[in-house]
Amino acid sequence: MAVSDPDPRSARADVELRLPADGAYVSVLRTTTAGLAARLDFTIDDIEDLRIAVGEACAMVLPEADPGSSLLALFHLSPSRLTVSVGVQTSSAATPDYDSFAWQVLTTLAGDAAVDSTAGQFTVTLMMESSALPAVPRADA
Repeated sequence: MAVSDPDPRSARADVELRLPADGAYVSVLRTTTAGLAARLDFTIDDIEDLRIAVGEACAMVLPEADPGSSLLALFHLSPSRLTVSVGVQTSSAATPDYDSFAWQVLTTLAGDAAVDSTAGQFTVTLMMESSALPAVPRADA
């Protein structure tokens, strides 16, 4: 797994969201991502990049989902960093298509991205750091 700290499989997520594994619910996930990024003071451009990246991650995992299963999103928040894992249950051996448009967009927008295809689960994890400059304390404050 290429995405650095925290390891989404071992660390408890700050936020978990479980939705039906259906494209109709991707907008809910994108909106949740935007809200969490805003809480971390991400810039408007960073937030939009995250929304797009999460949509592309969903485009990779949803076709592999077992019928009637859930789409699970895990969010790990830290100052100026958001790590999002999007995964589905799958009974088939899912293999990532690293040449797909979705993967190309995802890796262009996210600071780091990885795919985990283990027994019964297919997950895409992305990490992004805010490009906002940290606040500089004023000398006269």
